[in-house]
Amino acid sequence: MLRSWAVPRGLPDSSAQNRLAVAVPDHDLDHLTYEDEDKSIADIGWWEEHDRNDRRIVFTLHGRRNAVRYALIQTSTDWLLHRTKEQPA
Repeated sequence: MLRSWAVPRGLPDSSAQNRLAVAVPDHDLDHLTYEDEDKSIADIGWWEEHDRNDRRIVFTLHGRRNAVRYALIQTSTDWLLHRTKEQPA
């Protein structure tokens, strides 16, 4: 199963932004390659974990166009997605 989050306002464009990340039901592994005519799934690619603890995961998303490092941070009520200042070369 794939642990999944929806980011309703899209991925952060800069490290000055945080976006709400909503935990959604886990996806089956076949979701990794799913696309349909009406929409393109933004999460095609792979991810690389750099650091993890109980309230934070730091990872790089390697997508179709580029690689971007994010931190997924659990607050008392929600999850926030933050684009880190430090980015892959």
